[in-house]
Amino acid sequence: MIDPSALSSLAGGLAPIGPSSIPPAAEAPGSGKDFKTYLLNSLDKVNQLQKEADAGVQKLITGETENVAEVFTASRKAGIAFDLLMEIRNKLMDAYTEIKQMRV
Repeated sequence: MIDPSALSSLAGGLAPIGPSSIPPAAEAPGSGKDFKTYLLNSLDKVNQLQKEADAGVQKLITGETENVAEVFTASRKAGIAFDLLMEIRNKLMDAYTEIKQMRV
């Protein structure tokens, strides 16, 4: 199993979701970020990482840079961030399906 704290450092600062990642001010209702804001910020961050990786690949292809390690790192960082985001989406869909199947 992959350690979520290791993913957060590789995924460009995406913090793992859990009680330890929520600041005390955000736990009170009506204050701090809600889950929607956190999710939208995470989507923006993943999009930014993917754009940076694409720009790095373009620079490598056109010969503007020769630093393959930097481009590879940016690409892997974007890939891991996307994978983490997809796992969050999968867990949300599983939770939605489970709630939908509950009998009232």
